[in-house]
Amino acid sequence: MGYQSEAALEKNLHSQLVNLGYQAVKIADYDALLANFKDQLNTFNHHKLNGQPLTDTEFKRILTLIEGKSIYDSAKILRDKLLIEREDGTQLYVELMNTKDWCKNLFQVTTQTTVKGTYINRYDVTILINGLPLVQIELKRRGLDFKEAFNQIQRYRRHTFNGLYRFLQIFVVSNGVDTKYFSNSDYDIQFGFTFFWTDENNGLITNLQDFARAFMQPCHLARMISRYMVINDTDKALMVMRPYQVYAVEALVKRATETNNNGYIWHTTGSGKTLTSFKAGQILADEKSITKVFFLVDRQDLDSQTIAEFNKFQKGAVDRTDKTEILIEQIQNPMKRFIVTTIQKMNNAIKNPKYAHIMQPYKQERVVFIIDECHRSQFGDMRKEIDHHFKNAQYFGFTGTPRFKENKSQDGRTTADLFEKCLHYYLIKNAIRDGNVLGFSVEYIRTFNAKINENDKTKVPGIDTDEVWHDERRLNLVADHIIENHQRRSKSKSYCAMFAVDSIPTLIKYYDIFKSKDHNLKIAGIYSYGQNEESDGTGEHSREALDRMIKDYNKLNDTDYSTETWDRYFSDVSKKVKNAQIDILLVVKMFLTGFDSKPLNTLYVDKNMVYHDLLQAYSRTNRVEKATKPYGNIVCYRNLKDNTDEAIKLFSRTDNVDTVLMGSYEEYLKAFKEAVKNLREIAVIPEDVDELEREEDKRSFIVAFKNVTKFLQRLQSFSDFEFDETELTISQQSYEDYKSKYFKVYEDFKRSEVPKESILHDIDFELELMHTDKINVSYILNLIANLNTENDEERDREIRFIKQELEHASDPKLRLKIELIKGFLDKVAPTLAPDESVIDAYNRYEEEMSDQELAMFAKTVDIEDSVLREQVSTYEYSNLIEKNAIMDSLSGSFLKKNKAIKAITTFIRDFTEKYGA
Repeated sequence: MGYQSEAALEKNLHSQLVNLGYQAVKIADYDALLANFKDQLNTFNHHKLNGQPLTDTEFKRILTLIEGKSIYDSAKILRDKLLIEREDGTQLYVELMNTKDWCKNLFQVTTQTTVKGTYINRYDVTILINGLPLVQIELKRRGLDFKEAFNQIQRYRRHTFNGLYRFLQIFVVSNGVDTKYFSNSDYDIQFGFTFFWTDENNGLITNLQDFARAFMQPCHLARMISRYMVINDTDKALMVMRPYQVYAVEALVKRATETNNNGYIWHTTGSGKTLTSFKAGQILADEKSITKVFFLVDRQDLDSQTIAEFNKFQKGAVDRTDKTEILIEQIQNPMKRFIVTTIQKMNNAIKNPKYAHIMQPYKQERVVFIIDECHRSQFGDMRKEIDHHFKNAQYFGFTGTPRFKENKSQDGRTTADLFEKCLHYYLIKNAIRDGNVLGFSVEYIRTFNAKINENDKTKVPGIDTDEVWHDERRLNLVADHIIENHQRRSKSKSYCAMFAVDSIPTLIKYYDIFKSKDHNLKIAGIYSYGQNEESDGTGEHSREALDRMIKDYNKLNDTDYSTETWDRYFSDVSKKVKNAQIDILLVVKMFLTGFDSKPLNTLYVDKNMVYHDLLQAYSRTNRVEKATKPYGNIVCYRNLKDNTDEAIKLFSRTDNVDTVLMGSYEEYLKAFKEAVKNLREIAVIPEDVDELEREEDKRSFIVAFKNVTKFLQRLQSFSDFEFDETELTISQQSYEDYKSKYFKVYEDFKRSEVPKESILHDIDFELELMHTDKINVSYILNLIANLNTENDEERDREIRFIKQELEHASDPKLRLKIELIKGFLDKVAPTLAPDESVIDAYNRYEEEMSDQELAMFAKTVDIEDSVLREQVSTYEYSNLIEKNAIMDSLSGSFLKKNKAIKAITTFIRDFTEKYGA
């Protein structure tokens, strides 16, 4: 039996959706979409229209208000009411969607709507709510990678999702067997932000029919859009919550509204607990029976990253100050039902006699406390004070690493002692399976031969273990090993690392050892020093040592910090690790919990850790980034194997560590050899690639070579790796030759006039797997996005740094943009207001420059501006240059036209490379 066709898949889905309650409607084209929208709007708002349907003029007024907006602005409009003036002069509030009673919306489904632009697109299945297209489903036949449907949506987003299609909230892609959903955006969408749906116990629902039954129920879909999407005001973007986040919020809200009991949510580190807890707080604040919802964080955790995270969900949500007066003002404001504050300020508000008259009424009121990262805070210590004051309070904690009897807190309590019941869990093994975090590749490097268990003093009589661990010779060996392997581990410094050591004196020793050696690594150290540190007068204070490190840091980064401005130094170090501008950061405890950085891919460890401390530290490395970061690298210079296995078993509720820990060198070597064998079955030698004519064969080569490269990347992160032809069954030269052929296939595809239905259109070439250049477009745009617009001096310093990085760029796409970026940094960046989005400003500047460049070239070759624009759009979409159409639009002799055609063809290709998505 052959594969089920795409048409059959679509037909079956359409029938299923109709059975679920969607009204089938035929929307042939955009005009039909508008007509249907007008009808649905009249029906949906009938109670407000008093029997007088919208006139054509009134409908046009609505379209004027809603068309031509960004996806971000459209999402805000969808959730708001529109005020228009009727033809009789009266005011009318029109509602686009009922976001409170989700089921009271009008649900329709249509297939194969044709939208004409420069070319024709037919959308597979569109869900309309009150006439607006809010969900788009794209299908590929069984047997094809459903990522091709994702790539197809990316093309549609660039070219034809305009007008009412700007209201699209959620996309669904499926090949029948695998199905994922993701939110719309004005920006590029990474495949890593597509999600499988699951049941409440994290069981995957991947089959399209099962997914439709669970996710596409009209009421559920409307609830997802209304309640479980977040409009991110900081990034001006849309976010849709993942299934485990939705189930956790629902379980918490149910517990809070139906009982007086407490509870906690166990969601693994890196899975987005802050969004989940914040959303739960927002929903509870709307409950009439609850007077206030307090979202508590520890002051130590309220760094610039956390504040930015909160502001994504609700602008200005966090009060940055330590002033308790501001908290008291918020408590007194009856409209302020959801308050984000620190545990320290809440404790002060309760204990300070001057606030007693304000706090007194709340002793009997129903309040809810949500504690983010409840074990990173002092909440356990302050709980009694808060509990004593708020007699009718409920407490809900969020943690990635709960305390059990095995890893109970110092006072002997577990998470259940503080919060009673676990309401929902999402474990690290679930998150790795779903691609929401990465697994770990752990290497244990022996630094001396004696078998010492440092924790068991009875087994090491006569050995001064402390002396062994901190012997200068051992520390030098470790530093040499790191220097020797870091370039490869960091993919030529595209990524960065942290080095966790056991004490401040050890950190200082390591820092000085690294400083004495010959290498090109940027190394920094950070720790908090004792204010009243004792000294016998002979040694260096830890503060003096830190000042030395900061002085080196200043020279390297053109900064002016000191321990007097420690907070600013901390903030800058944090920012630089997030942009891979520090190669290795030496730490003791700081940054090992709660710190998120996607370019951080390696943790070097020279300290003993167990249970939650170990998993929290390892989890700094496992944030999802792109294909060049397949897992978090952990390099242990102590034998932490048993501790690692125990921690993973405890926090995965399993005896099997294989779901969390990646394979051994030998396993990857075996898989690599198999991949090489498969590659040679398609092309015995690199030159054979030139003989591949059929698209199917080229596709097979692309997939096979990518596979070889992926396993090579995994091997390269191990210390044992050498490109040994005997062991790998392929020489380095041969691999590089295959790589050249891979790029040639890609270039030929990009430059040739490949028909639209080509099977190569939606395949991923994953060029970043082959490139090791750190300084590429995405790296520079990330630096630009993070420019400091609040401090002129900082901004100018950051601009200087970006310009220096541009000088070292070898990435071909970035080289095309260098002058463009420099122009923005010189002309626009210095003029931006503190609250302005830098990346938005850059995108506007790039668009403006591209318009100017295109208009100027059109004038030079004497072609209509509109014709050239149309050809650029066609080429960007289908790699097709319509020479006949260009020829017809040119005037003059055949010779003149022919010369112009060559110039125009080159311009279109270069222009698309420079400005294209």
